Amino acid sequence: MSELAPDVTAASPVTRSRPRNRRLPWAVRGEMPRYAFVVLAAAGFALPFLAWLIVSGLALFDPVFLPTPWKVMQRTAEWLVEDELLGDIGISVARVFGGFIASAVIAVPMGVLIGTYAPVRALLEPLTDFSRYLPAVAFIPLIMLWVGIDESAKITVIFVGTFFQMVLMIADDVARVPNASVEAARTMGASNSEVLQHVLIPAARPAILTTLRTMMGLSWTYLVVAELVAANSGLGFSILKAQRFLQTDKIFAGILLIGLVGLLTDQAFRWLHRRCFKWHHLRGGA
Repeated sequence: MSELAPDVTAASPVTRSRPRNRRLPWAVRGEMPRYAFVVLAAAGFALPFLAWLIVSGLALFDPVFLPTPWKVMQRTAEWLVEDELLGDIGISVARVFGGFIASAVIAVPMGVLIGTYAPVRALLEPLTDFSRYLPAVAFIPLIMLWVGIDESAKITVIFVGTFFQMVLMIADDVARVPNASVEAARTMGASNSEVLQHVLIPAARPAILTTLRTMMGLSWTYLVVAELVAANSGLGFSILKAQRFLQTDKIFAGILLIGLVGLLTDQAFRWLHRRCFKWHHLRGGA
């Protein structure tokens, strides 16, 4: 009898040592070590900063229009020591969170109902879809007439800018829950309220939290617009005030600070998502 052929299906030592489910970084939805991710993320921040440093250092533009990074850092330090920077940050954060929370408290249940019940969707979705294209800036005169010019007006601007988008995105999150899960619950005798409470909402929660994270980012983009309404403090107000006096370095500082605080809130949402839905972030998970 001839010699048996080698078993080509047996894993070689090299194959056994490599995790089966690990995908190469350049593969579709590939994976990479944590340290490599951190290095590339740092490079992503460093390259624009380096370009800014080179262009401003070569004096290709008037420093009034493009200050150097060192000038912006100096202005930020002066703002911190002399002009209540921490107070401006705190006030802006309070306004953003106020508008975001007010929007979420109404938008989440409304979006769940639109994504669940056809009559509610027919009644509210077309109107909400129309309303999301109305610019929040155009509502400022009406907000000043209806609400006044105090803190509630600034919160209302952020509310108007985020509410309608949030409703529709949450409705889509609920509507994307597979029908198979709903039909399985009905087969076991679940009522409509039980399907909503025990199937749709739990299945949609990871997507809803992701939507809230996205809407928090949108809330920060409306900050400067909100602080157009008779403000005398805040990061957005400081940027607008600096514009009147051609303090470009302070404008740069304000923009970068808004981006930094926004990034921190975004990372907080990312941490919360991983904390609440660990199964969602497992390799090969949904």
